[in-house]
Amino acid sequence: MRRMRWLMFAFLAVMVFMAWSRDAVLRDDHVARRPHATAQAQPRAMPAPAPRADADALPPEADATLALIAAGGPFPYDRDGVVFGNFEQRLPPRERGWYHEYTVPTPGVEHRGARRIVTGGTPPSEYWYTDDHYGSFRRIGGRQ
Repeated sequence: MRRMRWLMFAFLAVMVFMAWSRDAVLRDDHVARRPHATAQAQPRAMPAPAPRADADALPPEADATLALIAAGGPFPYDRDGVVFGNFEQRLPPRERGWYHEYTVPTPGVEHRGARRIVTGGTPPSEYWYTDDHYGSFRRIGGRQ
């Protein structure tokens, strides 16, 4: 009987944790892929054409990432398109949800690596590049 109570407790604890973690993921727009559905659907604005990466300043893989952003995907990484929080405040301050991040693949690396493009606005009106995992940023297609 004691073992049965322990198994029931463990099962309930796992179920509560799974429900909590699922709800936490849905609540946190830093992790959420898309904004939550609203009662009234909003028309989607067409994204502005992405700037072409300067071949001298950015890696060639950045062009492919910019093209995917302009096309609206599909993106090769699950985290592409999530809200970038700008917690380090290295980009101009904006309201939460303004910035979104996308992976720039690094040849020879089996994970996402450190290179990202961060866009601002919906549709994007500003583009930033980092090759040191948000340590520093360069503006793409315009002045800083």
